[in-house]
Amino acid sequence: MRVFFDTNILVYLFDADAADKQTQARDRFQAEASAGRTLLSTQVLQEFYVAVTRKLAVPLEPEAAEEVVRNLAVLPVVRIDPERILAAIVKSRRLQLSFWDALIVEAALAGGAECLLTEDLHHGQTIEALRIENPFK
Repeated sequence: MRVFFDTNILVYLFDADAADKQTQARDRFQAEASAGRTLLSTQVLQEFYVAVTRKLAVPLEPEAAEEVVRNLAVLPVVRIDPERILAAIVKSRRLQLSFWDALIVEAALAGGAECLLTEDLHHGQTIEALRIENPFK
């Protein structure tokens, strides 16, 4: 089983202002990574870098954030290509999702994930073969 991590869950790994979520995100990430189930996308890597260097109360230094992205990039990563973008556009309209959420869903499905960890979609929802889970609920 693959578990896809949305950007917001990874950002909590470095958000000291959200200590409870940081602990929960860290525990879940370590468990899934140890089991070899973690899945990301190029979109997530890009969004993560921007979020941790600009949006945290105490942002990471760019060099530190780059090192984290390098470490994350060794995990299985779904590449966002034109085919996935077009599929996300269709999914966005069909499911009434934002384009960016649809692209996350598309990448998770393309990578064979059975679970998508995110705060952005409805906990317990199923999209095709993908179960949406908010790990903080």
